[in-house]
Amino acid sequence: MSQIKKKILIIGAGFGGLQVIKSLANNSSFEITVVDKKNHHLFQPLLYQVATAVLSPADIAIPSRSITTKFKNVKILLGDVTEIDFKNRTVKFQNNSESYDYLVLATGARTSYFGNNTWKEKTLGLKNLKDALAIRRRILLSFEQAELIGNYEKAKSFMHYVIIGGGPTGVELAGSIAELSHNIIRKDFRNIDSGMTKVTLIEAGPRLLTAFNEKSSQFTKEKLESRGVEVLTNSPVLDITDTGVVLKDRTIESKTVIWAAGVEGSELAKNLPINKDKANRIIVDEYCRTSEFPEVFVIGDAANYSSGLTRPLPGVSPVAMQQGRYVAKVIETIEKKKSISPFHYFDKGNMATIGRTDAVAEFGKIRLKGILGWLGWLFVHLVYQVGFKNKVSTLLSWVWSYLTFRAGSRLIQEEMDELSIRP
Repeated sequence: MSQIKKKILIIGAGFGGLQVIKSLANNSSFEITVVDKKNHHLFQPLLYQVATAVLSPADIAIPSRSITTKFKNVKILLGDVTEIDFKNRTVKFQNNSESYDYLVLATGARTSYFGNNTWKEKTLGLKNLKDALAIRRRILLSFEQAELIGNYEKAKSFMHYVIIGGGPTGVELAGSIAELSHNIIRKDFRNIDSGMTKVTLIEAGPRLLTAFNEKSSQFTKEKLESRGVEVLTNSPVLDITDTGVVLKDRTIESKTVIWAAGVEGSELAKNLPINKDKANRIIVDEYCRTSEFPEVFVIGDAANYSSGLTRPLPGVSPVAMQQGRYVAKVIETIEKKKSISPFHYFDKGNMATIGRTDAVAEFGKIRLKGILGWLGWLFVHLVYQVGFKNKVSTLLSWVWSYLTFRAGSRLIQEEMDELSIRP
C-alpha cells in the first residue's frame, strides 16, 4: 500500500521559501508545490548594483525551475495568489487552485510610505528587479537629458539625486550613485561634467544604520561625505512633490527621488483575515505559526516574530533562511508525532557597503570597516549567491568595475520620447 503524501504549499520562492524547498527536497513523505508570481529567485542584497548599472539582472537572479530540477517531489507554478481559503485549506491563483496540509507564507515585503501613499507616484522604491531597472533607467536618462540641455544651472535638478532612508539600502544606493557619477561615467559626456552631480541622503533619525554600532554609523557618514554625498540626519520628510522633497528647513529640487525608508507586508498578507501588526506583517508564535491556523507558517519579511524578544526580528535574509530551515524541520517533526522546540534566531551580524573598497560589517563583537569590511561583505555575499554561474559572473563584474572604474550594464531600455522632458 503506497504512502499518502502530505501536501506542502509554499507561496514565494525567496530566501525563506527556498530553504523550505531545499530542506524537504526528495523527501518521499511530502509533495511540495511552490506558487510564485516571479519565475526567478532574486538575490535582493545586490539590487542596488543593478539599479546603479554595475551588474545586470542575470547576475543576481536565477530561474526557480533550474534550482529545483533535481527535486522530484517539487512542483513550481507561476501565479499570483488572490485568495486563501483557510477553512478548506485551498489557495486560489490564475483561475487555478491547490489544496494543502501545510501552508508556508513566504511572500516577502513591499515598500511602505507610512500612510503617505501619494508619495508612491513621485518616488522610486527598490524591492525587485522591476524597481532596480526603473531606477537605473531614470539615472541614466537624467544624464542624457542634462547633456542635451548642456547647461548645469538649467540641468541641475536632473543631476541631483535624493535618497530617503538611512538604512543599508539607502547608504548603498547613495555611495554607488556618487561613485557612478563622480568617477565611472565622468569622461563620457561633453556638454556636462557628471562630477558636479549632487547626491543627498536623508534620514529622519539621529544617525545612519541604526542597527549598527554608533562608531560604524559615524564611519559610514564620514565615508559617504568624502565621496561627495550630503548626509542629512534628524530630517523627517514633510512632503514629496513633482519637483523635489520638502523638509522642515528647506526644499530640495530633484527629478529623481528614491524611497528606501520602510517596508510593510505584501498585498496578500494585508488582505488575509489573520492577526497582523501595523506594518501588515503576520504575527506568529514561537513556532513561526499563526495563532488562528496551526498548519499555516509565516516566515521572512512577511512575519512578525517577536516571541520572547523586545522587538520583532528584522527583515533580513539570514532571518528568512533560518526560519525556512526551521519550519521544514518542524513539519517533519510534527509528522513523526514528536514534540517541537521554539525557533531561536542566531544573529550572524550586519553588513553594508559604502562604496568601492569601503563597507562596515559587524559579527558579534567583531567590527570591520573600510577595506576589511568590504572584503568581508564581498565574501559573505558570494557565499550566499545562488548558482555557481551567478557567483562567477558577479565576481567578474565586480573585479572589472573595481579595476577599471567602469559600469558594464548602462543600457537604457526606453523609447526616445523620454528625452523630451525639460526642466
